[in-house]
Amino acid sequence: MTPSLMNILKDNTLTGDNYVTWKRKIGLLLQSEKHKFVLTTPKPPAPNNESSIMYRDEYEQWKTSDDMAKCYIMATISDVLQQQHEGMESAADIMMSLEEMFAMKSRTTKREAVTAFMNLRMKPGQAVKDHMMKVIAHLNIAELHGVEIDGETKIDMVVNSLSDSFDQFKLDYTQNKKEYTLQGLMQDVQSAEKILVKGKGQEIHMVGKVATVKARQKVKKQQEKKQLGPIKKETKKVTKIKGKCFLCGEKGHWKRNCPKSQNKKEEGNLNYLETCFLADSTDSWIIDSGATNHVCYSLQGFQERRKLSKNEINLRLGNGTLVSASAVGDIRVYLDSRRHLDLIDVYYVPQFKRNLISVSCLNKFGYSVTFNKVFIISKNDKIICQGTLENGLYFLHRNISHSLDTEITEPNHKRVKLSIDETYLWHLRLGHINLNRIKRLVCDGPLSDLKVDDLPTCESCLEGKMTKRTFSAKGTRATECLGLIHTDVCGPMRIQARGGYEYFITFTDDYSRFGYVYLMRHKSDAFDMFKAFKAEVENQLEKHIKILRSDRGGEYLSGKFQQYLIDNGIVSQFSAQGTPQQNGVAERRNRTLLDMVRSMLSYSTLPISFWGYALQTAIYILNDVPSKSVPKTPHELWTGRKPSLQHLRIFGCPAHVLKGKTEKMESHSETCIFVGYPKETKGYYFYSPSDLKVFVSTNAKFLEKDYMNDFVPRSRIVLNEMSGDTIPREVTQPNPIVSSDPTQDQQPTIPRRSGRVRTQPERYIGLGESVENLPDDDDPYMYKEAMEDVDSRHWQKAMQSEIESMFDNKVWSLVDLPKGIKPIGCKWVYKRKRGMDGKVETFKARLVAKGYTQKEGIDYEETFSPVAMLKSIRILLSIAASLDLEIWQMDIKTAFLNGSLDESIYMMQ
Repeated sequence: MTPSLMNILKDNTLTGDNYVTWKRKIGLLLQSEKHKFVLTTPKPPAPNNESSIMYRDEYEQWKTSDDMAKCYIMATISDVLQQQHEGMESAADIMMSLEEMFAMKSRTTKREAVTAFMNLRMKPGQAVKDHMMKVIAHLNIAELHGVEIDGETKIDMVVNSLSDSFDQFKLDYTQNKKEYTLQGLMQDVQSAEKILVKGKGQEIHMVGKVATVKARQKVKKQQEKKQLGPIKKETKKVTKIKGKCFLCGEKGHWKRNCPKSQNKKEEGNLNYLETCFLADSTDSWIIDSGATNHVCYSLQGFQERRKLSKNEINLRLGNGTLVSASAVGDIRVYLDSRRHLDLIDVYYVPQFKRNLISVSCLNKFGYSVTFNKVFIISKNDKIICQGTLENGLYFLHRNISHSLDTEITEPNHKRVKLSIDETYLWHLRLGHINLNRIKRLVCDGPLSDLKVDDLPTCESCLEGKMTKRTFSAKGTRATECLGLIHTDVCGPMRIQARGGYEYFITFTDDYSRFGYVYLMRHKSDAFDMFKAFKAEVENQLEKHIKILRSDRGGEYLSGKFQQYLIDNGIVSQFSAQGTPQQNGVAERRNRTLLDMVRSMLSYSTLPISFWGYALQTAIYILNDVPSKSVPKTPHELWTGRKPSLQHLRIFGCPAHVLKGKTEKMESHSETCIFVGYPKETKGYYFYSPSDLKVFVSTNAKFLEKDYMNDFVPRSRIVLNEMSGDTIPREVTQPNPIVSSDPTQDQQPTIPRRSGRVRTQPERYIGLGESVENLPDDDDPYMYKEAMEDVDSRHWQKAMQSEIESMFDNKVWSLVDLPKGIKPIGCKWVYKRKRGMDGKVETFKARLVAKGYTQKEGIDYEETFSPVAMLKSIRILLSIAASLDLEIWQMDIKTAFLNGSLDESIYMMQ
């Protein structure tokens, strides 16, 4: 080995922190000395008497190289590491041991280097050369730590790091996919930078006052003259105009150049608009501190407007040009924060290419605007919206899906609660229980640190808990657990729970008020549920059930059920006919549970089919909170221990849940919805909107307070049992009267009709207990339901795609409604498209006209089926089979847009 290499390694002794650098240099050294192969080639067996001379030479060569590699490695590590590794057999064993000791630290450093490289972004106004040098530096650091990035991916990441001003360059790169080296890319980006700088000089940037703009233009012209030097002017022959002007009658000019015509345009009411006027077109909104009025260039977003006569309102641009406003009205701009900004007296100017928001107009209505790297619009110390600075202009962040949708309206905010009330927070966590129960939890200890305040009006409780006055009669109480069990079956529900459940049965202990709930697909499952309940509670408490109190439902009166109670020594008590108050504990428990379920679902984005999970959560909470009927919590009376409430969270709140197995560059968490507490596992139930399944996890970060601040609860939850008019009930037939006279004529026996509730076979509901994997099949019927649906973000994307297709194909033109014409309404139609495996593949949203408001002969002459006839499809399949043809199926998303209408149809926005 040369002395220069030894000097390099002497200054690079392995201490632990420099493992990556040391490993790279020792690898270069072993490679230069032709000994590196021993690190990857296993040690060959020692030769024996029968080995060939060639094999003996190969073995000696490997042994010599391995000894040299060991010497180099041992000579370049610290004394402590030398003592630890001097007894190892081969160089590969030493390297493997060092990797186990220090590679974990290097992995962390590698991950940080990769993250820094991926998050690198070019700052607005930064020179390309400076940014590219920074990129190369980060890339070198990542490669130094062993990160392997192929050339194409490396170039893609560098292009993606460019600022928004290079969007055209990014588009060309994406479409053409030119093969770049890092040096070639740097040259092309620098060329694009020069074009952008040159192009900015050609754009019309008129910002600020007219005098300032003119002064800047004058200075710019003087600088250009100095750079270019004297230029010879081309002389043109000036043709003297003969004749008189038709406007003023003077000679020497035409009417179009008459100065008196220019003076007339300046007469009247002039509003000076000192703002920017860009050459490109976009639908963004720009905040302008110099503008005296709000201005837009499209009629698309107006809620109310009135036409303006020509020259009624004139606006002066920064370059002195006058433009006439065609209309004025109000516009609602939907924001990313799920709020909106109402702009009053917005002028419609078709000549404009940008939408401008005047700061002075916002100030008139109590808004304040703060400018920095971002601008913030606030009112009454509450942030309304914000935007970013791009190319010297402040752009507003807005919700594009709302702005494109013609039918979308802002949700009715029930509650915008920015200051979190801890009492109200626990009210939500505990399933909307009343204030008295919360006060008892504070006195008893589980919430001793909570300062109880008055609860604000909870509209979800008002919607879910409004009832009649209670029945005042009271019965005799049990003196121990399992002395008396109250039970009742509730159902069938109008909407099935996930898994096909339509009923649930409750069992409530009279002494402790501790309760159990079981979901059922059929009413006849009550007997099996009772046996499961009995086996569990008697084993847990080492006691036996003495009395079972129920109503006179057919499920309790069955011979099998009654015989089981007799065999086990359980007394069966029934309430009197038509007197549900005698089974008041069970009836009240059902009502309390449904009240909580309705309140929790009203405060969540989940569909009503999640009432099964809400029900299990409600009974879990009720067992841990005080009741008026018992001195302690049911949990404490049942188990002898006080309950812990610190793990409780708001039902339906979003949470970031740790994923199982992820790739290195993949996100480690996904956003899910909390839906309950599993009985068999210490953790939480979460619903994944992307996978459409429920799973259990313990690693999650709950976003409760953000959820309380930003979320809009739905307006109404309908979760009731079906009435008797809707579904047949089981009827208890009276015993027939048997005559004692055998000679009487016997009447023909009328066959008894079954009173059982008819339900679909289980194979159509679901298999076994796979509740978590069943998707919600209820497609939204209207826009409001779609926004409250668990897949609301998919519906928003589908609606945005639909509107963009209509804009691209110019389906409609925005015009004023002619007199005497009645417009047709429109609505959204939603559909989930599923594949052969039953999983949702796409979400379809169609904006359709309300055809039932049209009249034949006036609005249309013919009608066409939206799908092909089944006969036509069979004919085509027969032809293909007989001629041995291949069938190719395709789907055209906007096929209906290809049709042409002979009639003029006017549809409302």
